[in-house]
Amino acid sequence: MRSDIAPGGTFPDYQLPDHTKVPGRLSELQGDDPLILTLARGHFCPKEHQQHLELAAAYSKVAVAYTQMATIATDGDQELKEFRASVGAQWTFLSDPGRIVQKDLGIQEYTDPENDPMIPHTLVLKPGLVIHSIYNGYWFWGRPSVDELRRRPTGCQPRDRPRLGPQRSRAAGGLGPGRGVALPRLEQL
Repeated sequence: MRSDIAPGGTFPDYQLPDHTKVPGRLSELQGDDPLILTLARGHFCPKEHQQHLELAAAYSKVAVAYTQMATIATDGDQELKEFRASVGAQWTFLSDPGRIVQKDLGIQEYTDPENDPMIPHTLVLKPGLVIHSIYNGYWFWGRPSVDELRRRPTGCQPRDRPRLGPQRSRAAGGLGPGRGVALPRLEQL
């Protein structure tokens, strides 16, 4: 991995075709939210299937936490669609059969010349593609668990979002009685 791809650095804003063949940039997929980005070996790898099955099972929680997800794989169009469908993913998969990302980041996996994949990584990116954390997934146990990923984006939320809910916001004068939000009173039985 290039030396500048480290926590605090900025991840490149690659433009690649998605699973519907529409070109898109990572920054467009991310918007103003944190982004969980997987750099995947491809559809042929059972480790990728297992990781993506776990991510797909957690996707509804990721989505309501205002966090985006994307996968970049070295697969062509058809393989990418099959990979995405086989794990039940609802997020965007980007196709990189030309290995632009692999070459640019210096993450060619030399142990598999037949498939020529990239060394798999999972990154958690703050808004603006700022790198929060990186996991090297060459070995399956190097990949983050869903619980690890659940904890990471909490430090990535934009500063203008309340982090601890209405009580913290209320103490700061943001929410509460007379300030636009009616808080229910709990009655004792």
